[in-house]
Amino acid sequence: MVVAPLGAGSVSLRLYPHDLAPAEVAAELAAQARLAEQSGFDGVMTSEHHGGFPNYLPNPLLAATWALAAMDEAWAAPSPMLLVLRPSSQVVEDLAWTAQRFPGRVGVGFATGAVEADFALAGVPFEERSERFRTALSEVAAALAGRAEGTLARDPAVAALAERPVPVASAAQGPVAARRAAGMGVGLLFDSIVSIDRAAEVSAAHAEAGGAGRTLIRRAWVGTPPGESIRTQMDRYRAAAPAAAQAHWATDGGMVAHEDPGEVAARLHAQVGAAGCTALNVRVFQAGVSPEAAREQIARLGAEVLPALRALGGWAAPPG
Repeated sequence: MVVAPLGAGSVSLRLYPHDLAPAEVAAELAAQARLAEQSGFDGVMTSEHHGGFPNYLPNPLLAATWALAAMDEAWAAPSPMLLVLRPSSQVVEDLAWTAQRFPGRVGVGFATGAVEADFALAGVPFEERSERFRTALSEVAAALAGRAEGTLARDPAVAALAERPVPVASAAQGPVAARRAAGMGVGLLFDSIVSIDRAAEVSAAHAEAGGAGRTLIRRAWVGTPPGESIRTQMDRYRAAAPAAAQAHWATDGGMVAHEDPGEVAARLHAQVGAAGCTALNVRVFQAGVSPEAAREQIARLGAEVLPALRALGGWAAPPG
């Protein structure tokens, strides 16, 4: 049985566009989403950058709809969306109507954003991003929980959220933001590079403030991981991310790889528990990885890792 979007115990897959012609990207994403569902993943996630940032798309919700249409029951979540690049009301309306087309199969994660070019293309002042995000997240989270107000509440799909809300997570970077998210009824989403110690610290603040639902993203590979692709991917992130964020990165880049699928499962299970998280999102794509290699890993993770991961039961308790 598929676990609900962003739900406790869910294991989902990240989807990224490969180095293909644009006309081929959507078809490959849909094919990988279908394979993920067939392989036992509960859902898929898509993410956002603009201006041709390598292997990203400008509209992760649009990409999520390609995945939803290709799957029968699994969920999809644009996660993270860069919330302040679009009017908040339109974000809510788009998600509400998507949830009507695919009931019970839509979640969403939001992030502030850190790549200046994304904001320049949207005409949003980069230096205002944090303040705008705090305001927008509060408004959007309330609306997606079925508590929209004013003119927005008149939209029939938005009004229907009162009966079936859309689960929301925030890519909080620190304890203060985590406590704020908890107060809004919003879960957390940790990126694939964050150290387990930092994730545990932020998770603890979220839980202490009454927050629920925390998803850890980890890179995973059965066999020998593609070293050059990983290095290229990390170089791209180092060039784009602020130094403050890099201070909390894992020394191994968040990669969990081993020849033994059981060992991959055991390490993933332990890391999610140590991070204080309740769900796992897995990434196989790295810069230059071919569609064929990605599909092979999706199938192997589904057949050889997910059963062992789920057999371990609830996530391991954090040390101490």
